[in-house]
Amino acid sequence: MAGETLQVYFLGTAGALPTPNRNPSCVMIRRGSDTLLFDCGEGAQQQMMRARTGFLVDAIFITHWHADHFLGVLGLVQTLSFNGRTDPLTVYGPEGIVEFVEHTLAIGKTKLGFDLRPVLLSPGSIVRFDGYQVEAFATCHGMVSLGYVLREDGRPGRFDRETAITLGVPPGPLFGRLQRGGDVVVVRDGAEVTITPDQVLGPPRPGRMVVYSGDTRPLHHGPEEGLTGADLLIHDATFDDTERGRAAEVFHSTAGEAGEAAAALKARQLALVHMSSRYTSTVNHIQDAGKSFDGEVIAPSDLMMIEIPFRE
Repeated sequence: MAGETLQVYFLGTAGALPTPNRNPSCVMIRRGSDTLLFDCGEGAQQQMMRARTGFLVDAIFITHWHADHFLGVLGLVQTLSFNGRTDPLTVYGPEGIVEFVEHTLAIGKTKLGFDLRPVLLSPGSIVRFDGYQVEAFATCHGMVSLGYVLREDGRPGRFDRETAITLGVPPGPLFGRLQRGGDVVVVRDGAEVTITPDQVLGPPRPGRMVVYSGDTRPLHHGPEEGLTGADLLIHDATFDDTERGRAAEVFHSTAGEAGEAAAALKARQLALVHMSSRYTSTVNHIQDAGKSFDGEVIAPSDLMMIEIPFRE
């Protein structure tokens, strides 16, 4: 896992309606060689071309069944098939996912060159990948809806090279075995001695974590939901704080409420997305979020990419 990149592409950051500068919801996360889409709004494949990400999608996670979060799947799967894809593609989502895939296949009329597989998720569902997992949690959007956490596995502690040499471990393959958690046997003063990883590794280090809220009222889940301490919280910020009443009526969040959620969840960075088409500037959104949250706040434009570094 060491050295795996974790990149977040904001392919669509608009609210329910697209604007000349913002497409409907779509976030791509690249973790190592894997590419995952979280929601796939209309025009997602064009945004992938503009961002030069290519079309190597390994899985799609849908948050809920409002059209601005799933319409892009229909065109994308046709393009993938036209381009010769043969590997299966899994689409994960809440109740309704099986019917969605059935309708997608029926509407397209032509048979895809690969299997499009639906998988039903519910709050608490976990999807394992190599070195990380995606976890579903409940959100509040006035209908069945999910948010998602991408959580990497923990990393071993930092390797103490000098201590290993002092203990008689020669530089080379045995270093790697210790770093991977295995014991090694060395000869010291004419006797075999077992060296264990805990003798040469520092405290375990956490993996990285990204939370995607989808459309929702502000997240304030406790530690039991596992949302605390994200490196990046991507949160619904449909309105600025002048529209708190309206946000509550339509089960969305304001930027200020997203900031309050980020503070409560001890996030390191907050990205405000799902901007209503009524706004031509994000200045007020960033200011509103910053009233409660001391970490970095961004209101990403479409096609922006950020890389999540490892924690030290």
